[in-house]
Amino acid sequence: MAKLAKYIINGGTPLSGTVTISGAKNASLPILAASLLTKEPINLCNVPDLEDISVMFLLLESLGKKVTRNKDQVLIEELGELGFEAPYGIVNRMRASIAVMGPLTARLGKAHISMPGGCNLGPRPIDLHIKGIEALSATCKTEHGYMEVSAGEEGLIGAKMNLSSKNGSSVLATENIMMAATLAKGTTVINGAAKEPEVEDLALLLNNMGAKISGAGTDTITVKGVETLHGAIHHVVADRIETGTFIIAAAMTGGIITIKNCVPQHLEEAIKKFREAGIEINILDDTTIVAKGGSAKVAVDFVTLPHPLFPTDLQSQFLAYLSLAKGKSIVTEMIYPERFMHAAEFNRMGANIIVTNGIAEIIGVEELSSASVMSSDLRGGAALVLAALATKGKSEVLRVYHIDRGYENFETKLQSLGANIIKTF
Repeated sequence: MAKLAKYIINGGTPLSGTVTISGAKNASLPILAASLLTKEPINLCNVPDLEDISVMFLLLESLGKKVTRNKDQVLIEELGELGFEAPYGIVNRMRASIAVMGPLTARLGKAHISMPGGCNLGPRPIDLHIKGIEALSATCKTEHGYMEVSAGEEGLIGAKMNLSSKNGSSVLATENIMMAATLAKGTTVINGAAKEPEVEDLALLLNNMGAKISGAGTDTITVKGVETLHGAIHHVVADRIETGTFIIAAAMTGGIITIKNCVPQHLEEAIKKFREAGIEINILDDTTIVAKGGSAKVAVDFVTLPHPLFPTDLQSQFLAYLSLAKGKSIVTEMIYPERFMHAAEFNRMGANIIVTNGIAEIIGVEELSSASVMSSDLRGGAALVLAALATKGKSEVLRVYHIDRGYENFETKLQSLGANIIKTF
């Protein structure tokens, strides 16, 4: 059995310097899936080099595409007949694999998709994906671990639908159905659509390919179906979650970091909360932020909700910061109520966190202690790294393959800021 990588971190050093933000993983994955909508080449730039991205490359290649990477540039070409089955051996490695369902059904009239995998964040149903594709007149049945989707003889037909749920809108379901609707007959109106910047970025690519999409970034998206889509060139939007992670890294370690190639407006609510908690943030321009630790870490309450409110993908990192804040903080996780598995690992480092029914109560402590801890998901793993960097002494963060799924060159970027961190096996 292969040994799993881990980080060895000697913390207590303020992080200072400049870091460049990579393209967004959560934008890149559906954008890569969108290449299935056309025979023509798709040229992408600012695509991060991540484990999840590599899995999507494998999936596209299994379906008949050729993927060529040159640094952050990616060229996707079609070699021959396109396949329609996304196999278990690939799909179980990444939840976003389900994003190929919409494009394949739209282009080929059918898709066989293995049930998706990904981070263990509790129940993450795919009912909205099924609801949306069935609203477009497709049939969908699940058996033997696969979803079998068929558009029927008439193909997909535009329709009005609502993709909201009790926990808000689904980003991936919105993107999946938006892609499917580009080649559907007639007009599709998606009410309750996710408003995240990644949805807007996908719509920008699709429109560049010849789609007719309006309303992306709002809760109502309208798609007028077209007969075919063509090739395009696209620059993937910056990763807002990586941006927020480095803001917290500066604040937790008492350093100062200049963050370049980011989009501050995508983090307005998070920045508001960060400042309330004592983090000093100076927005220099549309692509540059300077973040530093304030004179004191202040306890705050916050709730994770869909964009433009506080993102669930920054909850773990901010929780790490608040574990050192003076006073009591209450964190309510509305998107994934079970997304507090990292709290027990923080407590191993001396934090005082009590989790009950999707709500975490954090009593700030003066300092954390070094320890060996284990990441159980992508963002929780990154948060444990931040905690270790803010702690004097030697810590180990195990199972960092979770982190590799979503942060490009994480330890290298941290090393460039003065962190004493190495990856070993």
